[in-house]
Amino acid sequence: MPPEALILAFDTSAAHCAAALVLGDRVLSERTEEMATGQAERLFPMLEAMLAEAGHGWADLIAIGVGTGPGNFTGVRLSVSAARGLSLSLGVPALGVSSLEALAHGVERPCITSLDARQDRLYVQLFHPAHVTIPVLCDLDTLPDIPATTRPVCIGHQAGEIAARIGGRAQAQRQSLPVAIAQIAHARHAVPADPPAPLYLRPADAAPPRQAPPVILP
Repeated sequence: MPPEALILAFDTSAAHCAAALVLGDRVLSERTEEMATGQAERLFPMLEAMLAEAGHGWADLIAIGVGTGPGNFTGVRLSVSAARGLSLSLGVPALGVSSLEALAHGVERPCITSLDARQDRLYVQLFHPAHVTIPVLCDLDTLPDIPATTRPVCIGHQAGEIAARIGGRAQAQRQSLPVAIAQIAHARHAVPADPPAPLYLRPADAAPPRQAPPVILP
């Protein structure tokens, strides 16, 4: 793996537009702008500005990293679609990284990560030295089973409450979300992978219309 691979990563899975540019082990640029809407209009101007300020262009990139959720449906689709489009146009791989995995990056195992799923629910995943469980949607009363001998590091939303319930220990995340996504993509970019896909763990909050569609007359 080339030590000076230039990786651009971004995420819009929550109420933010976040991105990081890394060259090898160095973080050249990192931005997170909080916003509930407008990510579609803001994402590419942000990416272009970050590249220009670092003295690089799109053609210098070796790979794209993208956050795949879980999170906001529209935001996840936006980032994944953008990453796949850049991958095709630039001829570089796009690597998908979940927010739960990004939280666990660089943290000792076992580790359990959590995100706010709203409505008093959580997205949770356990990272164990011997295996990684699938992410689940749960609440504090229905957390996944943790082996009795395990005392995992707990990182993310309500980490303190989770640690108290499972005998773990709460810890702050080591890197920001976009930097962790970029570093994971850097570690994997030389290995063939499927195109990124959204990680959805719950149905969309938007309900289908109650009214019947209009009848189209011949």
